[in-house]
Formats: sequence, structure tokens, C-alpha cells
Amino acid sequence: MKPEGVYVPSITPFDKHGEIVFDALETLIEYWVDGGVSGIVANASTGEAPYLSREEKKKIIEFMIDKVDGRAQVFAGTGAMGTRETIELTRDAKEAGAETALVTTPFFFKPTGDEIAMHFIDLMDAVDLPVILYNVPKFTGYSVDPKTVARISEESSGLVAMKDSSSNPGAMAEVIRLCGDRINALSGSADMILPTLMLGGKGAIVAVANVIPAPCVGIVEAYRRNDLTAAGKGQHTASYVNKVLVRENPQIAAIKTALNQMGYGAGVPRKPLTPLDDAVAEKIRAAMKKA
Repeated sequence: MKPEGVYVPSITPFDKHGEIVFDALETLIEYWVDGGVSGIVANASTGEAPYLSREEKKKIIEFMIDKVDGRAQVFAGTGAMGTRETIELTRDAKEAGAETALVTTPFFFKPTGDEIAMHFIDLMDAVDLPVILYNVPKFTGYSVDPKTVARISEESSGLVAMKDSSSNPGAMAEVIRLCGDRINALSGSADMILPTLMLGGKGAIVAVANVIPAPCVGIVEAYRRNDLTAAGKGQHTASYVNKVLVRENPQIAAIKTALNQMGYGAGVPRKPLTPLDDAVAEKIRAAMKKA
């Protein structure tokens, strides 16, 4: 099944010693499910996946599947710098029970279009698990060419969606034009939820859904019932929260700060990331009251 709707790329709660707080994660899972999300992505970039060990990633997927208990889909981030490691992490995710893998394009060295295509084709030849290609230029340093996405979708039926965090409506439109209904286009930016739907996309995987799941879901629901006024108002809220938590402040620390202020035990970032200082945290508290 191709993913559609709103998905939470879930944070990972850590205590001050850098240990995962699973009780807090369970409370957050209930909040996200109650918010009506279609699914939750374990080990996403918002979950500080680069700082998680392989064993921790397995445990988080298994824990999440147990606690979600069929009420939403559970995906897993499995991207890595190299193809071999990506295959290993994707096999782990499948064994743990994840329904789909969210895979970042290769990073550190900038690959060619052919290298990106073969990375994904080799992965899907090696592991029988649906894949969402994750285009996130702010972390990888480049944006994947829509023609490369189209080539992968033509050569492998395992590619079911693309999460695009480029905030480039032209690129999103071109992916949708070239790929047609072979894959679903999902916004990776809260600013692009409604524009993506209007271009023919099917939903979003956005960091701010950690904090405001129901309003994000509301955008998709309003669009589906053709209530563009309500969808537009929901987009205004999502874009404002995105401005406060993602564009103007360190994303991980700001999202955790907002959740902590709401009464959820989101914990602190894992080092080398650090919590926000008190003055910035108070600015976020004041700003979020206007959301």
C-alpha cells in the first residue's frame, strides 16, 4: 500500500545521560495516534537517527510496533552513507516488523544520478520491503533530480513514495509529472503540505507533526472534502509552527522544548546536540501560544 496522509517522523526521548526513555516514547505514541496520524516513522532524522546505534534502532522499531498495536502504520528510517549499510539497516527494519523503509539519498560524498539510482535499485533488489526515497538537501547537501526519481520508479516497483524536504514546488511538480501514479509524493516540509496536495501529492511526513499532529492531519482531511478555506487555515498554523520550531531555532532541541512545555517527557537532545537555553525556551513558549 502506498503511503498517504500525515506521518510523524518521531523524536527519540533521551534523558540527561543520553539513554532512551521508552516510557516517554509510549506517552508520545498515544498523543500522535490520538491526533489521527496515518503512521509513525521510527529512526527518522527528527529522531536523531545518526546518533542511534544499530541495536537501539531495532529496539525502537519493535517497541513502537508493540505500542501502536495496529492503530497506525509504522515505518523506519534506514538510510546510511553506503549501500551495504543501508541494506543491513533495511533488513533489520523488515525483521523488526516495519511496513516501509524511509531511505535518505546517499550523503557525505555527492553521488551522481546514476549512483543514486543504483543505490536504491540495489537496495530494493536485496530487501523485499517498500521504500520511500527521502530527498533532504539540508542534510545531504544536494537535491535529487526528478529524472533520477522517475528512473528508479520505472525500474523498481519497490519504490512507493518520495518524501521531499526541498521546499521546491517546481521540483515536486516535476516528480509528480514524471512518475505519475507509480509513487506517491509526500511533503517533507510543513510549509508544503497543502501545496503538495494541490499538485497531486498524497500527504506529508513532517517534523512539526510531533507537536501538532491533529492540525497537520486536519489539512489533509479538509483538502479531501474540498474545504480549501479550512485547509488554508490549517496550512497557516503548520507554517507558523514550522517557522518557530524548525526555521528560527535548532530543530531537534526546539521540538523537544515545545513538547516538554506541553507536558510530554520529550527529554533532551543526544550529544553533541544540546538543549535550548532558558531565554530561547521562553521565546518558544510565548510564540507557541499564538499557534
